[in-house]
Amino acid sequence: MTTISVNHLTKSFKYHKKEVGFKNSVKNLFNGQSYTKTAVNDISFSIEEGEIVGFLGPNGAGKTTTLKMLSGIMHPTSGDVSILNCVPWQRKNEFKRQISIVLGQKNQLWWDLPASESLYLNKCMYKIDDAEYSRTLDELCELLQVKDLLDVQVRNLSLGERMKMELIAALLHKPKVIFLDEPTIGLDMIAQKNIREFLKFYNKKEKTTIMLTSHYLEDIEDLCKRTIVINHGRIVYDGNIKSINEKLEQKKLVTFQFAKDKDAAIFEKHNLIRNKEDGAIVLEVEKNEMQEVISKVFEKYEIHDFSVENIPLEESLEKLYR
Repeated sequence: MTTISVNHLTKSFKYHKKEVGFKNSVKNLFNGQSYTKTAVNDISFSIEEGEIVGFLGPNGAGKTTTLKMLSGIMHPTSGDVSILNCVPWQRKNEFKRQISIVLGQKNQLWWDLPASESLYLNKCMYKIDDAEYSRTLDELCELLQVKDLLDVQVRNLSLGERMKMELIAALLHKPKVIFLDEPTIGLDMIAQKNIREFLKFYNKKEKTTIMLTSHYLEDIEDLCKRTIVINHGRIVYDGNIKSINEKLEQKKLVTFQFAKDKDAAIFEKHNLIRNKEDGAIVLEVEKNEMQEVISKVFEKYEIHDFSVENIPLEESLEKLYR
């Protein structure tokens, strides 16, 4: 079943430029020139129930603007969106009760209050039954291991602990769709992994549809089978993240560990070398030439070990961004 349907969605902003000085301020007041920036440019996609989809792109690509339109925070310039058969920007209660958005750089918890009080406020806003609230809160706190932190002022929580509380606040009403914008930003590796494991478990248990933006590729690779890449407001890729290399790169990295240091020294003159260290050479080889190159190396040199890998995903994404 299709949960999110986006058709020809576009968002443009008007802005003005002004040179420095009072004279230019007066000039701009009466004869100002306006410009238009298209942040999201005619994008279309659909997401099925229970999918976790990564939404990638460089800064300024239109990711957060898209999520704000899908969550109803922002109106589009044109286009249609249907989420759970609702139009987001109409902001009907039926829609708001079924979605949630977590912005990694925005707080929804009250800074000077214990997290428990902000969570109870959400309980009242969403009219959650007392028994259901207690049961859900206990379950989420147990999963995220923060039960002993509920009565601590939010300002006194670490960034990772605060992010876990933000997730609990977003999930209390058991939404069917969750938008996560940089949920692990600034967190250490352990906190990132804990949140990823929680999201995987919660998605499997509740069949929640999740749309996730992140600059940490570990988040995307670990959580998402499908990735949508946006750049300059347009979708440039939609598919399995592991297939990006296959579409963009026709090369592989072949690492040879030489048994003799002198062989490694001789081979360093080879023009395919990408990297070298401690008797090991990394070659960047075209896929259709790989077998031939490996055979020739084994014929001429004594090899202790070798391996074949894809070009790093970061490099392929960088090409898409460019």
